[in-house]
Amino acid sequence: MPDRNVKNKKELLKELTRLNISSEDTEIVLNVINSCPDVVDTLSNPLVTHDEKQAVIKRVFPQSVERFVVNLVREHSIESISDIFREYSEILIEKKGSIKALVRYVTPLTESQQADLRKFIMDKFVKEDVDIEYRHDPDIIGGFILNAGDIEYDKSYRTSLRLMKENLRAKAVENTESLSVSSDSRDIISVLKTEVKDFEVKSGHTETGFIIRLGDGIANVRGMNKAMYGELVEFENGVRGIVQNLEEKSVGVVLLGDDHGLTEGSSVVRTGKRAGIGVSDALLGRVVDALGSPIDGLGTITAEDYFPIEREAPGVIERKPVTVPLETGILAIDSMFPIGRGQRELIIGDRQTGKTSVALDTIINQRGKDVICVYVAIGQKSSTVAQVVNTLKKYNAMDYTVVVCASASDPAPFQYISPYSGTAIAEYFMSKGKDVLIVYDDLSKHAVAYRAMSLLLHRPPGREAYPGDVFYLHSRLLERSSRLDDEHGGGSLTALPVIETLAGDISAYIPTNVISITDGQIFLESELFNSGQRPAVNFGLSVSRVGGAAQTKAMKKASGSLRVDLAQFKEMEIFTQFSSELDKTTADLLRHGHMLTELLKQPLYNPKPLYEQVILLYASQHGLFDEIPVKELKKYTSELMSYINSYGQDIIEEIQNNKILTDDLCERIERIVTAFEE
Repeated sequence: MPDRNVKNKKELLKELTRLNISSEDTEIVLNVINSCPDVVDTLSNPLVTHDEKQAVIKRVFPQSVERFVVNLVREHSIESISDIFREYSEILIEKKGSIKALVRYVTPLTESQQADLRKFIMDKFVKEDVDIEYRHDPDIIGGFILNAGDIEYDKSYRTSLRLMKENLRAKAVENTESLSVSSDSRDIISVLKTEVKDFEVKSGHTETGFIIRLGDGIANVRGMNKAMYGELVEFENGVRGIVQNLEEKSVGVVLLGDDHGLTEGSSVVRTGKRAGIGVSDALLGRVVDALGSPIDGLGTITAEDYFPIEREAPGVIERKPVTVPLETGILAIDSMFPIGRGQRELIIGDRQTGKTSVALDTIINQRGKDVICVYVAIGQKSSTVAQVVNTLKKYNAMDYTVVVCASASDPAPFQYISPYSGTAIAEYFMSKGKDVLIVYDDLSKHAVAYRAMSLLLHRPPGREAYPGDVFYLHSRLLERSSRLDDEHGGGSLTALPVIETLAGDISAYIPTNVISITDGQIFLESELFNSGQRPAVNFGLSVSRVGGAAQTKAMKKASGSLRVDLAQFKEMEIFTQFSSELDKTTADLLRHGHMLTELLKQPLYNPKPLYEQVILLYASQHGLFDEIPVKELKKYTSELMSYINSYGQDIIEEIQNNKILTDDLCERIERIVTAFEE
């Protein structure tokens, strides 16, 4: 459909060129449409007869364009008449070698000033002729503003006063932080004198455009021919936007705020900066929105640096292998699906299966391990995000955590940029040599927000109505997670993206995309969750492609054949559920499997340290728990660990410090477990 519309527009422009419609008649048509919008409504109304429409056309349009307008009505394309004649007007201007200019003033310019202005424009743009429109605008207070082509020369008093106010405020903040009251007063007076002295001198030019279509948080802007993809632009009401579509005659901009006060014709100014976020160590412990502004009511955050939200991922040469474990504190994950620093491990499952809980457990487990955490909430309810923050505060995890929130009530552009903003914050800490963990909760809602934004930008839809570049959307985000070598700071960025499935369908479009991008997935199953197996990890579908490389030697030896044992147990359990008599070998296998399944159950927000995981796994894999009734296992292991904390500090210290399970250490573990039983 979009291709056909473009083709129709080109054909209509060719038809106007063939008819050789004059610039005067073109101007009349545009004036009629702008001053009387009811004309287009009447001509597009199916209840109005053909004869009545022809009478309207004959009465209001020039004779040279009557037949053309009749054809537009017949082809049901009359709504596009404004765009077509506006583009045709620009074609005529280009053919004439002239340029359009708009001068906004308070005090009318004299004839000599107008002549000088015309000469300046012709010298600047090397055009044969200049079409200058003068418009009285009392809002600029004094001076004038010249718009010529895409450039705006602002020599208005309104802008000068705004710049003076900003400079004085910045100087006041700076002096309040560093100087005494008396010197602060002298400094402000000095700055004020300088500002007033330069008031008449200050002027500048910027590349501008104007809105030709506005709605649903999307603005189509004519002009700004040198705008870059992802560039930040500013609208005249102060709201900012990001350039997303680069078309032949216009650019598509998504608004990062309310469009109140903006209309068709409102000006837009290029900033020359890529969209980014202010970053500093003061972000730790704070809740911010997608633009980095605090939303927790704890005061402003002073930025030390500016990081672009879209950044090229580190190259292969800058990285080093993932070998250092990032422990989640969850026994089922650390033993079978280990996560390394710099890895991307997907958490996937239906809603209400504990995906966020796994991520929060991992964040809580980083306490005291010199890891910075960033939690990005995308499209969540504000109440849900508040619960997450309260949980992190309860377990003293907010001290090393930043929460980036783009809630369900925020516009789609905020939800779209929030994971990129969170990654920019994480990269700031990584650039300082820190290990960083980032959680994207969740990328399903991120893809939905991007789909909504893309459809409003009139991008062609693909599978499941998602745009064709939705794979690239997530791949360029997750590729930024890596472990850097010592030459580039030695920091790491570990990503835990979350994906929500429908009825366990991991073969849907977005899940398959993200599975192919990440280094493994932890699949949480509804049936396991409802049966009481929590965390509800499906051991068959979950995998870590880094594997034992990101596991300590102690954990690798202790876990042994855990995953194989569980797989055999599941298979045997299904096979024997209809059998009444079991041989001893099968009964032992089932009893051992039930014990392992019970051992892997873990309470919410209760991550286990490495030494506890190693001891419990070693004991379970060597038959030390096989005689314990399954219902009593939880109480038994809790009392066992209390006993070891009291009488086995040498074992705990050796595991924590050396992270190796020697034969001597294994014997001591067996002795202390036996002593506890006795």
